Amino acid sequence: MKKLLLLIPAFIGTIQPAFACDLCECHLPVEAKSAGPGISIGLFEQFTHFGTLQLDGKSVHDPADQKLDSSITQFLVGYQLNDKFGLQMNIPYISRSFRRADGLGGIDSATVSGLGDMSLVGQYRVWQHQAEKTNYSWNLIGGVKLPTGSSDRIKEELVESEGDPNAPKSGIHGHDLALGSGSYDIIIGTTFFGLRDRLYVKGGITYTIRSRGDFDYRYANDLHWNIKPGVYLWQSDEGTLGLQAVISSEYKGKDDLNGVTAEDTGMSAVYAGPELSYTWSEKLSAELGAEFPIVSNNTSLQLVPDYRVKAAMTWRF
Repeated sequence: MKKLLLLIPAFIGTIQPAFACDLCECHLPVEAKSAGPGISIGLFEQFTHFGTLQLDGKSVHDPADQKLDSSITQFLVGYQLNDKFGLQMNIPYISRSFRRADGLGGIDSATVSGLGDMSLVGQYRVWQHQAEKTNYSWNLIGGVKLPTGSSDRIKEELVESEGDPNAPKSGIHGHDLALGSGSYDIIIGTTFFGLRDRLYVKGGITYTIRSRGDFDYRYANDLHWNIKPGVYLWQSDEGTLGLQAVISSEYKGKDDLNGVTAEDTGMSAVYAGPELSYTWSEKLSAELGAEFPIVSNNTSLQLVPDYRVKAAMTWRF
């Protein structure tokens, strides 16, 4: 039983892919116990519904009834080289269905989908303490995001100012719909885990450093953090079931196009919600949770999230 508890996945990292409106986590399981060499595969899904139009952080009337449903499915392939260092490739498939004002008095409805920007991330166990009823660990993470997703939708930013000035304005922009950025970006961060009897806490901070990509567009750097205190509701030699409270936050500055600031791209938000975690044997882990914005600020006119649902499953060989 002690061995099983120490193998419980301890953290879901927060690494943003290459788009602005939907700050998806790049799922990065980190085991609480030092693990030997081995392969892992997994699947992570984030569904986000955007249905609130905000101008500079305040809700405004939306005569076009705009909405965006975003699904990001990440396929995970990892390899643990030794008891301290592991690598993981995240391969995202993105699908976004939207309804927005077209700037001419009409409605634009469509779905965009395809491969997103892949990430290769490494994690290193800096410190760990284990005892009979306690376990603490601290990891460093670093990696690179690759420009594998289509950036074609960014071209909309070049003509966004055109249209009927009296028509409803769109809260969904080209940078929101682009599947990729065309840029190579650096990912750095840290994660932690603590366990004492049935109580545990996990969390982390990541920062993404952006470079200039296609169409001379540069997404702003972004910062993420989360903390997840929890309790095990059920423990046995076969597995565990945990319930945790999630508090997460995102901050992103304003993008720029050709050196000109894109005013409708800045955002900051704080989310909260419940999450269930399940483990079976020493191989399978799964998580299911929902998050709701308790603070949502943005610059200029943007459609912002009403809720998001996350599900993950990882199998270690």
